[in-house]
Amino acid sequence: MKAEVSRVSKRIKAVKFPLAQDFLKRVAGEQAVVLVKICENKGKRTTDEELAKKMGVKVTEIRTILNRLHYRGIAHYQKTKNKKTGWYNYTWEIRSKRILELLLEEQKEAIEKLKTAQDFEKTYTYFCCKKNCTSVPFEVAAEFQFKCPECNNAMEAVNSEQRVKKIEKQIMSIEKEMQQMQKIM
Repeated sequence: MKAEVSRVSKRIKAVKFPLAQDFLKRVAGEQAVVLVKICENKGKRTTDEELAKKMGVKVTEIRTILNRLHYRGIAHYQKTKNKKTGWYNYTWEIRSKRILELLLEEQKEAIEKLKTAQDFEKTYTYFCCKKNCTSVPFEVAAEFQFKCPECNNAMEAVNSEQRVKKIEKQIMSIEKEMQQMQKIM
């Protein structure tokens, strides 16, 4: 099973997706993208010292990134004891498939939120001032006597069809990216 997981993670290059890069930056910092690229290109386990040397970064920073990725199941290590020194050596590998799995989960949640927003847009009438300070449903606009709570200008009903179409485009875009990710998994 371990060999199978290792072979799969070597073939998948998750970091080629801009979404994956954004995700890695968000969960483990800017250097995480470079680290994952190095590991994916190398295609085999590597030590934190090797990564630090290649990236020109302190080993402690590399370990921080690896631990953040490990917390999410993206980085995996193998621990061996050096019989001469008594110290443990850690060799790391990146599970690219896990990056895509986590991204797909996030994307599904994003689609659910967008669909909820879309339903809300279809159900309620929104009001906004000419400056577009804020958009509020009818009930809130009525509480403010149809005056913008930010600039005090008159509020008018907003054409929600455009907003519904914009949300639909976002949903379609996310679904397209999800299909691309699922193809390589």
